[in-house]
Order: sequence, then structure tokens, then C-alpha cells
Amino acid sequence: MDAIVEALRQQSVGCATAGSAIYADLLERAADAIARGGPLREWVTEFDGHPVLDALAMRMMGAVHRRVLGGRAPELAAHYPSAGGRYEPEGAWQAFEALVASDVAGLRAELVPVQTNEVMRCCALLGGFLRAAAQFELPLRLLEVGSSAGLLLGFDHYHYDLGEHGRYAPPGSLDAAPVLHCDWRGGPPDLAAPLRVASRRGCDPNPVDVRRPEKRLLLEGFMWADQVERLERLRAAIALALAHPPTVDTAPASRWLPQQLAEPTPGETTVVFHSVIWWYLSTDERRRVIDTLEQAGRRATPEQPLCWLRLEGSDLAHAEVRMRSWPDGEDVLLATSHWHGAWVAWGEAEPG
Repeated sequence: MDAIVEALRQQSVGCATAGSAIYADLLERAADAIARGGPLREWVTEFDGHPVLDALAMRMMGAVHRRVLGGRAPELAAHYPSAGGRYEPEGAWQAFEALVASDVAGLRAELVPVQTNEVMRCCALLGGFLRAAAQFELPLRLLEVGSSAGLLLGFDHYHYDLGEHGRYAPPGSLDAAPVLHCDWRGGPPDLAAPLRVASRRGCDPNPVDVRRPEKRLLLEGFMWADQVERLERLRAAIALALAHPPTVDTAPASRWLPQQLAEPTPGETTVVFHSVIWWYLSTDERRRVIDTLEQAGRRATPEQPLCWLRLEGSDLAHAEVRMRSWPDGEDVLLATSHWHGAWVAWGEAEPG
């Protein structure tokens, strides 16, 4: 139980760093409550995963938020901005604790794996896609690992506000697409690159079918309750995905990726990418993915290059955008980034 308490305290710090004062407060209080015993301890006592790597804190907050958004927790909704409420710490905690106490077994069953699919992460990945397009001057074949609902597969459908570098509309962008406002730091990415997407496909062990209302609620629940703009952006991205459905196969990365990379695709740059999923994979799964990429990399040529683009962990303050390209196999740190893509520090810029 000590490990669970520490995991919640660690996530509380992470939420505060990422701009969620409400979740930081509630998670700190939840950690104290679990340490004392009672309904919250009963809620998590049967959890058999790793409390950090399996994101127990975010599973807990997601389960509660889904009830708020679904109209099943009106007392707590009065304190959640995502439901039109106004946060008051003591009243919110009392409502939170009472909700858990009223249905421990039901909420325990709702501690499901995290599915965030934050489309602002496209801002951090954008520079990598542009770099791949500029480096090889070929259309991109996109393969996403851990796609969730596949909302990032359509990165070129969105419009990007890059601050002093202006607005960027990729050739495939749609008139009705959301505008992603990014605090872009440092020099511009390769905005003149000949960006073309030839195909796109993803995989996930448990894809989220946004055609189903309960699956839309699943994604919405994992948004943080005091970050209303994120929730509104997610809903806009879901509407776009309903009109232009992405293809996401039900499969783990280690089984899916070898199949996708087995067939030659001359005249295209294959970009395997993922964002904030690496720590959810087992050590064996990671090794198999890396082995698959290295084997495919040895077969890469200038006419059939391969890139591995990822937005993954560095520390609680920021993530890193890295890309390895074959045939030369060079791995480059392109940028540091906010975990949700709110800011991107490109090139030599310092993380903020």
C-alpha cells in the first residue's frame, strides 16, 4: 500500500507541473486517505498492477470523472469545471470521498487502462513529420503504435498556431479542423517541407471506437477536470474522426509491427511513431519493438527509408521528441515538450 500512496503523491506533483491544481489537490488528499484506511483504501486494495507504470492515479481520476460527465455524481460535478462547476477544496473532497464510499465495488471495476489520445501532442510530433518529409522528400507512410482512437493519425488534418512562426496548414488539413495553439519556442520546424501522407494505420491492444457513446465518454473521462479547453479540443477531434475514420487494428505492437514492416514500400518514407505509451509496455514488448525496427532499418534504403519518431518521457517536467532515421540509423533529439504538447522547445531551445 505504501507504493500506491507514493504513486499518488508523485502523480499529484506531475499534475501540478502540468497545470492541474485540482487534480494535484485531490490526489494528495486521496494519498492521505488511503494511508489512513477506509473506502479509498478499499477501492485500490485489489489493484495488482504497477501503481506508477500502470497509471493507477489516472485510472482513479478517470473513473470518477466519467461519472461526473455522465451525470452520475452531481455533488462532485458542482466542483468540476468540466461539468460547469466551481472548485472548492473541502467541499470537493467531501463529495469525492462520498462518491467512492457509495460504490467502492463499482468504481473498482472502472479502474481501466488509461486512454488519453491528447491531440495537442500532434504539435510536438509535427516537427518530426516535417523533418522526415524534408530529409527524404518522399510521401509518408504512417504507422502508429498505441493509437487508442487514432486521433493523432490525422495530424495533417489539423491547423497549427505556432506563435511567432505563424499558422501552418498542412496540405492535407481540413477547413473545419481544430486549430492547435502551441507555445512554440526556438526556431521553426521545416515548414517548407513537401509534406504528403501516402497512408496511415495504427494498432492498439484495446482500440477506442469513438462511434460508440460509451467509448467517447471513456476518452473524455481521462481529460483533467479543470482543463476544459483540452476536453473541448478532444470533442472537436472526435467529430473529425467520425467524419474521417482512422484505421486502428486490434493488436499489440510486437505482433503488428513486423507484419507492417515486412512488405517493401519503395518511394515512401515509413514513419513509425508513438506518444506517451512506451512506459506502458513491458520490458519484453519494448525489446521486441526495438529489434523489429532495427531489422527493418537494416533493409532501409534512400528510396525506402524508415523513421522512428516518438514523444516519450524524460522527467515529470517535460517529455522529449526523438527521431531515429535509417539507412544511416542516426538518433536525434529534436525537441523537448510539455507532456500534453502545450509547449514545444525546438532544437537548442531550453525546456520551460
